[in-house]
Amino acid sequence: MDAIVLVGGEGTRLRPLTYDVPKQMLPVVDRPMIEHVVGWLARHGVDRVVLSLGYRPDEFQRAYPEGELAGARLAFAVEPELLDTAGAVRFAAEAAGIGERFLVLNGDVLSDFDIPALASFHEAHGGLATIQLTPVSDPSAFGVVPTEDDGRVKAFIEKPPPGTAPTNQISAGCYLLEREVLDLVPAGRRVSIERETFPSLVDKGTLYALSSEAYWLDTGTPEKYLQASFDILARRRAADCLPPVPELATGVFAHPSARIAASVTGPSYVGAEAELEEGAEVSESVVGAGAGVGVGARLSRSFVMAGAVIGPGAVIDSSIIGPGAEVGAGAKVTEFSIVAGGEKVAEATALAAARLGGR
Repeated sequence: MDAIVLVGGEGTRLRPLTYDVPKQMLPVVDRPMIEHVVGWLARHGVDRVVLSLGYRPDEFQRAYPEGELAGARLAFAVEPELLDTAGAVRFAAEAAGIGERFLVLNGDVLSDFDIPALASFHEAHGGLATIQLTPVSDPSAFGVVPTEDDGRVKAFIEKPPPGTAPTNQISAGCYLLEREVLDLVPAGRRVSIERETFPSLVDKGTLYALSSEAYWLDTGTPEKYLQASFDILARRRAADCLPPVPELATGVFAHPSARIAASVTGPSYVGAEAELEEGAEVSESVVGAGAGVGVGARLSRSFVMAGAVIGPGAVIDSSIIGPGAEVGAGAKVTEFSIVAGGEKVAEATALAAARLGGR
């Protein structure tokens, strides 16, 4: 089976990290997010993945020049102009020569859905498209999908006002489509699959949906992006997602070349050649390859990316420090702050809910 993964967005909520790096190329634990996505697809029978690219496509092409990733063949479809979701799907399918049923996935969504089960449901009901659903506590920020008892979709309600949604079942950004669906997508203009294509299929009675309570996470915000790594390390996801390194203590994973004199509690990960000095405390955090954490520094629920340096006595809480950045001694970075790669936080500075660096 072929799958189209939509990775064309600019990741604005994760700026300044995403000014230079597409969101799906940001690391989740020990590897880029896109590798987790494609690996999951490959484990569920997808043998070719088409990346639908728009923003900084060169980053993906440069990273995977051999056209292979995580056990799947890889193809690239670069939009000449922004075509929105359905337009991007049609462009990618035609560019890659997809001629039969295929899967579509939002590239910033991480899940453990059972794709064969979705395919079986789709086959049994005979629709043109089947949407994977997931329940959420607040559906107002998503596409809400009420269904009949047999799974036929009654409506597709995009981002209803709070308190008005008829169900808490939302579109999980994962769809199985017959090739004929592309005939409903006009060529050469922006077309939304949520606002145009799916409502058209509802009118025809050929859109179905299947709900699952399997793991699902939209990584679009700093909070959810951080959660993606911690969920893996805490084994809230399939074991295949864990980094292939020793587990030093419960939920504490570290590359053998890391030098650890600090106190580390899980779920945490320490990358290759990272150095955590004596007196430092690291809890529920990721320390990337070659990063340094100074004497007496404290990290909690944070991501310190490759090559970054955290000075003595600094405090990093619920924040993201970009690759090669430096946080000075005694500085405090908290409340989902993001420090761009290569930036410097001066000694004794306090950043809360801040964005440092970028354009």
